[in-house]
Amino acid sequence: MVGRYIANLLRSDTRGVALIEFASTLPVVLILLLYGFEVANYGLAVLRVHQIAATTADNAARVRDSISEEDVNEVLIGGKTVGERMDFASRGRIILSDVLSNGLTGANAGQKILWQRCGGALNIAESQPRYGNEGKGAADSSLQTMGKAGRQIAPSPSSAMIFAEVTYRYKPIVSATIFGTPILRSEASLIVRERPSEVMTSSPSSVKSDCSIYQM
Repeated sequence: MVGRYIANLLRSDTRGVALIEFASTLPVVLILLLYGFEVANYGLAVLRVHQIAATTADNAARVRDSISEEDVNEVLIGGKTVGERMDFASRGRIILSDVLSNGLTGANAGQKILWQRCGGALNIAESQPRYGNEGKGAADSSLQTMGKAGRQIAPSPSSAMIFAEVTYRYKPIVSATIFGTPILRSEASLIVRERPSEVMTSSPSSVKSDCSIYQM
């Protein structure tokens, strides 16, 4: 009788059911929550890479009258500052190219990359200039446009264009098992405004952001 009574009490006692259900569903909830964090972080990283490309191209195109090594260095620092929270300086790369008509006619007419400057420590194949290095197109028609297929762009014969290429190795916030560490890329271009000369100026104290240098 006593054993049956105790069994009935245990069978009717449901006070721990909610706790057991919570404990059994907690791993699933945590997995979904962490996955959501990673998705949000990835989306934010993509947005910031686009923002860095647009910001650096815009700031370089806005420099008036003339442009110097110091001006470009400030633009590159500004781009890296935008990505400071995701360690862009160590995990990313900015390539700024000044593109304008090569001034040639006939079969040699096209564009040229007058100067090119870079910033960021990412040194992989994807972080190299995709459309050519400084000087490309100066003596021939090897450079007609900048940009990937379907989105090519070129300045008019009387203007110059700043073209920014930005690459970034994604930094996971939770785990690399969800998205891995893919290379994010963005491009942006703007026409130079109110700058009569595109020749890069420098001073004895100037530091050139050469594209052969990979540093934060």
